[in-house]
Amino acid sequence: MAGLIHLYCGDGKGKTTAAVGLAVRASGAGKRVVFTQFFKDGSSSEVESLKCLGIRTVHARTVKGFYRSMTEQEREQARQDYTALFRQVTAAAKDADLLILDEIVSACNRGVVPEGMVVDFLRNKPQKLEVVLTGREPSPALTELADYITEMRKLRHPFDRGVAARKGIEY
Repeated sequence: MAGLIHLYCGDGKGKTTAAVGLAVRASGAGKRVVFTQFFKDGSSSEVESLKCLGIRTVHARTVKGFYRSMTEQEREQARQDYTALFRQVTAAAKDADLLILDEIVSACNRGVVPEGMVVDFLRNKPQKLEVVLTGREPSPALTELADYITEMRKLRHPFDRGVAARKGIEY
């Protein structure tokens, strides 16, 4: 059976959590999983759990922080690093059953990874490879390619009341 493309999007909490859940399920079924995150340095709590399950996790650790806070030099470094990261994980995915590209939508929206490169990969991905994309405001090109689209919608979030992200819950 051909692998399908999943898109978890929206302004609500749960996009990464859904992707992690699928990674855990796939690993439990003996599938080979590659999990990567853009705009995250690998220090989120879920990464350690995934490693314990034998899931390959890949991160770019050279650029930290929110894109909106980066200098132009840091943004250029992010473009170089994240484009290289995308190439690395898509090459690694040739031997995988599931590839998770957490926050790739955000990376495309900010021009950190060229969207055309992502679209080309999705159109020509290995036939059996399942791919998960996450992030806010996906483009029409990405939504057109998705077989599954799940939108997480924020109705209420503690951050709006000034509650900071909590380790083990939000990261």
